[in-house]
Amino acid sequence: MSTTSISPVAVDAEDTRPFAWLRALGPRGRRAFGGAFGGVALDADDFQVLPLGLVAIASYFHLSSGRAGLLNTVTLLVSAAGGILAGVLIDRIGRTRTLVVTITTYAIFTVLCGLAPNFTMLLVFRGLQGLGFGGEWAAGAILVAEYAATRYRGRTLAFVQSSWAVGWAFAVVVYTVVFKLVGDDLAWRVLLWTGALPALLVWYVRRTVTDAPETTVRRATRLAARRRHPARSFAAIWRGRLAWTTLLAALLATGAQGGYYTLATWLPTYLKTARHLSVVGTGGYLFFLITGAFVGYISGGYVTDKLGRKKTFVLFAVLSALLIVGYTLIPAGANTAILFLGFPLGFCASAIFSGFGSYLAELYPAHVRGTGQGFTYNFGRGVGALFPAGIGFAAQTMGVGGAVIFAAAAYGIAVLALIGLPETVGRELA
Repeated sequence: MSTTSISPVAVDAEDTRPFAWLRALGPRGRRAFGGAFGGVALDADDFQVLPLGLVAIASYFHLSSGRAGLLNTVTLLVSAAGGILAGVLIDRIGRTRTLVVTITTYAIFTVLCGLAPNFTMLLVFRGLQGLGFGGEWAAGAILVAEYAATRYRGRTLAFVQSSWAVGWAFAVVVYTVVFKLVGDDLAWRVLLWTGALPALLVWYVRRTVTDAPETTVRRATRLAARRRHPARSFAAIWRGRLAWTTLLAALLATGAQGGYYTLATWLPTYLKTARHLSVVGTGGYLFFLITGAFVGYISGGYVTDKLGRKKTFVLFAVLSALLIVGYTLIPAGANTAILFLGFPLGFCASAIFSGFGSYLAELYPAHVRGTGQGFTYNFGRGVGALFPAGIGFAAQTMGVGGAVIFAAAAYGIAVLALIGLPETVGRELA
């Protein structure tokens, strides 16, 4: 692999001032960062508004818990396909154009969810929303990675990732206001209609954001051949050494996301039903959880630049697994403990994702970077989304407490996958 950097700004190696990573992006890179940061935040908002309004939706359509849960399952499964398709699109039409397409997609279908006349249409619209939800992250992450200075790439992408917590918090605030002012039968629709907000971001991205110049030139030289053979970029990630990289990176993403979805889905259920901790799901618990997630995303970025990508993944995988086991040991009625433990839960479960944007970009050459990153991360999302369902069946015989331990095994998969993957910290993108 060539070591020619595509970062457009020379970086002063002695610049240790706060936000040196942001200055190193240059004007174009900072605009790209703004677009990607906003895209992830609004992605999180559009995703979270449905779970927040799910009780009202289930009541309105008279849904069983199984049918209500199907809404999120379908979203995650379709988002995996959307992310893979967007990865190919990134390499064909560019990072910025794909960002616009994915943001527009999830915004339109979130609004349509609020107009759904019945559960079937809601399920269809929610699934189609997943197409944009799955693809936006890869487009924004690659766009910023190719502008970021090598020594700051981990923390730069971590700040992009941190906007998920910002969007999540915004969704909670909007939910609180809407359900306070509007009756439940209409409130869930109003909440989903706020999904139109990304239209403002699309206007910003179209007017101000461009791909890194060197990436645009390289893509132009390959465009004619790729038009004749559109499947080449996907086939390329399964050839030679890249095939092994793709397989292991997909397993890494599967383990991390399987553990995360298990935590997010079953830990609150376990704490409520088995440990009888009433504080779970309250505003205070969400505050500590979301704050921990935001700090975790950012801190993980600095750690991945300092320790390296692989050690950072291992560190937070182990901590997350230990945290799961620790939660099973909390005594019944310990509401104060569980309230404050929301912070380390959000911190560790989120910090492991800080390195994905930089690591996956560094594993692939420019001409298949979108395809490789889109496939591996979203394959992990699709398979990881099945973990909560599997644990749900296991809980019937083992109890939720015993089944949740399987989340630790998911993090173990991530650690094992890293054995065969290279360390990429300091690698120039070419």
